[in-house]
Amino acid sequence: MTKLSVNINKIATLRNARGGNMPNVVQVARDVQSFGAQGVTIHPRPDERHIRYQDAFDLKPVVHTEFNIEGNPIDTFLDLVLEIKPTQATLVPDAVDAITSNAGWDTVAHRDYLKEVISELKRNGIRTSIFVDPVPGMIEGAARTGTDRIELYTEEFAHQYGLGNEKAVQPYAECAALAHELGLGVNAGHDLSLQNIRFFRENVPHLLEVSIGHALICEAIYHGLEPVIQQYLQKLQ
Repeated sequence: MTKLSVNINKIATLRNARGGNMPNVVQVARDVQSFGAQGVTIHPRPDERHIRYQDAFDLKPVVHTEFNIEGNPIDTFLDLVLEIKPTQATLVPDAVDAITSNAGWDTVAHRDYLKEVISELKRNGIRTSIFVDPVPGMIEGAARTGTDRIELYTEEFAHQYGLGNEKAVQPYAECAALAHELGLGVNAGHDLSLQNIRFFRENVPHLLEVSIGHALICEAIYHGLEPVIQQYLQKLQ
């Protein structure tokens, strides 16, 4: 079964919009795990517009499944991750002003930088994953960085699948197979939803984990958080 990690950034966005502590990010993390999610993901950004750095510390003692912290490995992010020591650090090449993640790493141009960061994370017992586009050369480059896993950036698949283009999954399937052949674990995320997750999982081999936030929280507004998580788990079996 492919594991489901719930990204709770949007819970923090809602909290921050009003101030105070409602909804409570820590309680939501407890709840999604009790509802069956096998992981919790957060993606703190320098402006703390959703998840705050303090949230990461508050979440550490309550995440008893997999704790995945995503972000651009600037110094403040690395200091945070090295202190908390989550299960996994997912490295994402976000620009400071990016609304959301919008591209994977150029693993060839940034190989030496990624190798240095990944080496430090692994010395501290943290599993590493790097965000990549479904391009064979980028997968091969990722294998040379020493990373444990890749996370396939799935926005283009989700967009094309929504237009009825099922062939859009083919580059992801091919890159997942290549990653597995090169000894890399395969994660995926971005714009995956209840509408496309089963098809993606059935057609992309060796898929260990998906990280889903925006769509899942939007779906939960209509159907409830626990029922939506249960639906994802069923589709990922």
